[in-house]
Amino acid sequence: MLSIRQSAHIRAPIIRKCVGISKSTSRYSSVDTNQSTKTQINLNELDGKWAERWRNMSPNGSLHPSKHMVDESAEPFYCLSMFPYPSGMLHMGHLRVYTISDVIARFKRLKGYNVIHPMGWDAFGLPAENAAVERGINPAIWTDSNIQKMKEQMSLMLADFDWDREISTCSPDYYKWTQKIFLLLFEHGLAYRNEAEINWDPVDQTVLANEQVDSEGKSWRSGALVEKRNLEQWFIGITKYAKDLNEDLKVLDKWPDKVKSMQSHWIGESQGAEIKFLTNDNQFSEIQVFTTRPDTLFSAQFIALALNHPLVEKYAADDPKLAQFIKNCENSAIDSKEGYLIEDVNVSIPITVNNEKNHKYDMRVYAAPYVLGTYGHGAVMGCPAHDERDFEFWKLHNPTIAPLQSVGSLEPNKNENNVLYTNKRGILYDSSVLPNGVQDLGKYNRKSTSKAAHDIVETLERYNLGSKSIQYRIRDWLISRQRYWGAPIPIVHCDSCGPVAVPDDELPVMLPEIEGQSFGKGNPLAKLDEFVNTKCPSCGGNAKRDTDTMDTFMDSSWYFFRYTDPTNTQLPFDHAIASKHMPIDMYIGGVEHAILHLLYSRFISKFLGDIGLWDGKDHRHEPIKQLVTQGMVHGKTYTDPESERFLKPEELDLSNVNEPKIIKSGLLPKISFEKMSKSKYNGADPSECIKKYGADATRAHMLFQAPISDILNWNEEQIHGIDRWLRKVVNLNDVIAESMLNDNGRTNNDNCTEYQNIQLNDITYETIKFNETEFELYNDAQNYVESVSKAIEIDFSFNTIISDFMKFTNSIYAAIKSKDYVNSNLLLDSYKRLLIIMAPVTPCVAEECWEQISKSIRTPWSSIFFQKYPKVNHIESSYTSYNVFVNGKARASFKGQKSLVTMDEHEILQEALRHGSISQYVPDGVVKKMIVKPGMISLLTPKK
Repeated sequence: MLSIRQSAHIRAPIIRKCVGISKSTSRYSSVDTNQSTKTQINLNELDGKWAERWRNMSPNGSLHPSKHMVDESAEPFYCLSMFPYPSGMLHMGHLRVYTISDVIARFKRLKGYNVIHPMGWDAFGLPAENAAVERGINPAIWTDSNIQKMKEQMSLMLADFDWDREISTCSPDYYKWTQKIFLLLFEHGLAYRNEAEINWDPVDQTVLANEQVDSEGKSWRSGALVEKRNLEQWFIGITKYAKDLNEDLKVLDKWPDKVKSMQSHWIGESQGAEIKFLTNDNQFSEIQVFTTRPDTLFSAQFIALALNHPLVEKYAADDPKLAQFIKNCENSAIDSKEGYLIEDVNVSIPITVNNEKNHKYDMRVYAAPYVLGTYGHGAVMGCPAHDERDFEFWKLHNPTIAPLQSVGSLEPNKNENNVLYTNKRGILYDSSVLPNGVQDLGKYNRKSTSKAAHDIVETLERYNLGSKSIQYRIRDWLISRQRYWGAPIPIVHCDSCGPVAVPDDELPVMLPEIEGQSFGKGNPLAKLDEFVNTKCPSCGGNAKRDTDTMDTFMDSSWYFFRYTDPTNTQLPFDHAIASKHMPIDMYIGGVEHAILHLLYSRFISKFLGDIGLWDGKDHRHEPIKQLVTQGMVHGKTYTDPESERFLKPEELDLSNVNEPKIIKSGLLPKISFEKMSKSKYNGADPSECIKKYGADATRAHMLFQAPISDILNWNEEQIHGIDRWLRKVVNLNDVIAESMLNDNGRTNNDNCTEYQNIQLNDITYETIKFNETEFELYNDAQNYVESVSKAIEIDFSFNTIISDFMKFTNSIYAAIKSKDYVNSNLLLDSYKRLLIIMAPVTPCVAEECWEQISKSIRTPWSSIFFQKYPKVNHIESSYTSYNVFVNGKARASFKGQKSLVTMDEHEILQEALRHGSISQYVPDGVVKKMIVKPGMISLLTPKK
């Protein structure tokens, strides 16, 4: 007799009891488990059906019918995928990232969290402006049209975003607050205007930040060779946060190491020393340099200065050759070895080897384009013997003078070989080539590099000629852009007052509506007198607006804050609301954003926290707890084996996918997977795949193909395996329903074990009996529920989720096909668990089956998304394996009750003799002695 206890928070299903089957018949002989069952569902038609029904069920038209009923007091969870630029077309990379974020958001809602899962548009930028010029329209028209197209595509993906939180960075309601944040930076001295050498893109005719110039000196967008110009520009003082940005990387323990390493390298913390080299120039009596290797001071042979160093500019004014050299080097590569010797200037190493002040002006000074004016002090201490770049420069300009070695290996026999020694670990030693007449290294001879560096800096400090120092490679963020389609910089320039902030009540400074053909070359806003001419907010006199717009990374550096409070008209966001939901719990996007977007976001978040706009002190005002960087999606690429030319789809015979042929030549093409691009004809449209196979199959296939961080080789032919599995899940519906109808109860309790407090279908059974097959199915259900949860929350192994779904499906089928009796309530419970854990990934199939099974067993239906994620309650098997030994030799093994070891010897012997061939080793069933231990039975028979 079963004792049933109804759980307080659940509703028991109504189970219809029907006539049982014959006792002599196999338990499920009347149940057809063949896949061609009576339920026929067109999977790709489910998308439209359920999207419409969900929207009708939701008051805000959501694809998630229950999220409007969220408990606001529940633990918040902020799941965010990087918002896209509205190009008008989503690609497979978008499908991958949005599927991942949607699965996480749906999963967390099933777990009872108060989830934020917003979407918006990174809508400003050059592509829209260029498109507007081509079409002769305003960029807003093109952008809005693309947003609508992309929202429709996102709907096809079944991506359930919080559209009531939607933002667009080109909306005045949004960029008003971007302008306000700029003014807060201005107020705190972190936004400033400065004339500086800038990177000029001659094609797009705009300024580029250092981060937007690649290693070859080309623009990241247009590919043009970047020019150097001196212009007055707006900068954001991110360098003031360099130390915090670098040190706080260590608290980002849920970020990929690769991203943290990239940021650390970009910030570029260098520990070393400031050293003042004395000169023979009356105006510039010293040149200050920063070096990470003060231990190599006595190997210094020259000083190299940036082309915009004040001393270089002084001598260029009177030296036409130097002025021409500077002009010629404007576009030199950063690894250029060019240099110009300034003959009238010499410098001294500031101290001697005996720690005395030195005034021997015998080192040369060069102007050299490889020295960055923005790093250190625009001056480099040239040590050809211990720095590869200095060595190459010296070899070109002074080929007959040997590099001066003062640092070498800890192994003396490896020194004196006249090659570079760049290892930071070593000793100072008296080599045969020492600097400029120095006979030996005096007090520094045989000192380790670390000890020598310490003593040198200590001596420099005593003479006020140097000190310890930390420098950062990162430069202040240049945000000025000479373009139209961006947030206008809210500053008015007054001859009397200087740059003046636009008052808050005049924000936003609106972009004037002009059409693309009016843009021309250069800065479009500067040509509009009605925009430019205004009054000074301070003195009321005539003034001019700033005509630059902001770098679009300014828009995206804070957008996740606005999502928390998107309709606030008084503030960028409410302090309490932002502090509740920030930092982002899960942020998903490409690793290509590691340097620009993610670094700027961290900076702005820290700044906003420091000025009290949100409270993130517990997280050091970091905006993102966990970062997931998905790999790229590569497409199947066909090339001609003879010409290596990329082949178009229409040039191929793909009737046999296993053996495609080139139509013209009949040859087999080379097949590879490469980054999707128009030139390789290997792109795949996610919308077409969804229309063909349905969103569920497409989503599951995307997750199944590769681990999240790996490159995913998109192979549409392999989606058929996913399709077969989904149909198998659908077919289970009829099988489970029929088992419920035909279940006449257990007829034999042999080999059953009683378990306590087992929950099936929302009913808690105080006691219930399971045989071994039922036990395995029950525990399989617990294991897969637990495994999927761990894969989503901890491991992010989304490819294993799909394999777990398949294994779980097979486990249910295996139990049905078993000869053992299987409780139909257990089958139903297992099936329901499968559907619920599938729902975040394959929402339509899960919802369809959930409704169908409810109809089949005649229970009230509510959406599967009103359910909670199943709880896990493992039970321990009462069975164990026993190895049987007869006269010391292993003879057989069998599975029996754990309690067997507590029975009397006669019962144990009878149980052992029932299995395998043991009886042939125990004549007449008589044993002389028996030893029983858990998992082992040893029998000793009488001697014949």
